[in-house]
Amino acid sequence: MEFLVMAGQLILSLSILIVLHEFGHFLPARLFNTRVEKFYLFFDPWFSLFKKRIGETEYGIGWLPLGGYVKISGMIDESMDKEQMKQPPQPWEFRSKPAWQRLIIMLGGVTVNFILGFLLYGMVFWIWGQEYLPTANVKDGLYADSLGIELGLQNGDEIISVGDAPFDKFNQGIIIREIVINGAEEMRVRREGQEVTISIDNDRWTKILSSSTGDKSLISPRQPTIVQAVDEGKAAEKAGIAVGDRLTSVNGEATPYFQDFRKELMAYVPEQEKVSFFQRLFGKKVEEKTTTVKIGGQRASGSAFEVPVELSSNGRIWIAVETFETETEEFGFGEAMGKGVTEGWSFLVVQIKAFGKMFSGKIKASDSLGGFGSIGSMFGSLWNWQNFWRMTAILSLILGFMNLLPIPALDGGHVMFLLYEIVTGRKPSDRFMEIATMIGFVILISLVLYANGLDIFRAFK
Repeated sequence: MEFLVMAGQLILSLSILIVLHEFGHFLPARLFNTRVEKFYLFFDPWFSLFKKRIGETEYGIGWLPLGGYVKISGMIDESMDKEQMKQPPQPWEFRSKPAWQRLIIMLGGVTVNFILGFLLYGMVFWIWGQEYLPTANVKDGLYADSLGIELGLQNGDEIISVGDAPFDKFNQGIIIREIVINGAEEMRVRREGQEVTISIDNDRWTKILSSSTGDKSLISPRQPTIVQAVDEGKAAEKAGIAVGDRLTSVNGEATPYFQDFRKELMAYVPEQEKVSFFQRLFGKKVEEKTTTVKIGGQRASGSAFEVPVELSSNGRIWIAVETFETETEEFGFGEAMGKGVTEGWSFLVVQIKAFGKMFSGKIKASDSLGGFGSIGSMFGSLWNWQNFWRMTAILSLILGFMNLLPIPALDGGHVMFLLYEIVTGRKPSDRFMEIATMIGFVILISLVLYANGLDIFRAFK
């Protein structure tokens, strides 16, 4: 079921983005009286799932979900319609239009992607606001996970800043961003009342934190394990654990904070095979195993207790614990749209910097790239409309950026050749464009196969 939710969100998001991207090409093409022969969601080699002709255009849904396309008359694209190109140019064809009109048609798709990305970001801020955890609300400091300790942090530290960025919102993404993207070389923390500076080996930590296959958990806010809710009929309720109880030990081992409690529980989870998103795609299942531990604590009344509790196969006892008080910044419509542009642009700048670091070798492509499995897992196993539209905004901006890369067969490749034509006054020959498009298409298919191959490798290694 979790897989179906993730897959459903991914397919819906990509379908929206593909249709609107192709509409970005379709609209200016029709405005300039250029014939559009096909408008397809997904590719349709050999056959299509659905098609209907309206006027001069065939609208349809293909069976190969690797993108979509509009087939514009008189244009060398992935359809490789060489027979059409052998005929004399017609007034309604792409090749007969002035270079500036062709440029607008080719830029239409990415223009829609960027506008849509900024708009969706803004709509998310307008409808849901921006929820965050103020660092000031984390009274017991941070809990340093294995990477956090390696970075030089200690349990109870209070981070003041990372590089030049203040750490006023408790979010480990700030640490990753400032080190990987902005090259932070030090971090200031408050430790036992004293201000301490931690030096960062930026090159080393860029490689560690940019790895998508490693454990990126650095820090979390320390909090006591106070029960806020108990699932009816589940293990904790059967054991007599109630709302308001403070859980402080597992099998006699002290667990003063929730991170300690969770870590100790996981130590008693039976060893079993983990099933990833990509493995679920192929219907792989595992045998459920359970074990029993003794959990101690204090009732809300102050009395102590210790009870046996059966752990689920993933270490759960089916309770919710009290969390920190977050704040939500709300925005008016105009303010939200402005913030959407600001946040979207910041995201794009980060992606461009990361892309540059990948090409310079500071970030490994094999560690950072991912296919449909990686993208699908980012939507989460629960359908949450706020997260869905935020992820769709992110994917829209990524799609716009990737399509602008100067690779033949991508919009950016066509734009590159059109700019060459505008500047030099010389149009590349049809034969050159055919060869360049074929090479670009091979590059794209190779990248898609490589990225998804990495997902499969990570899932089964």
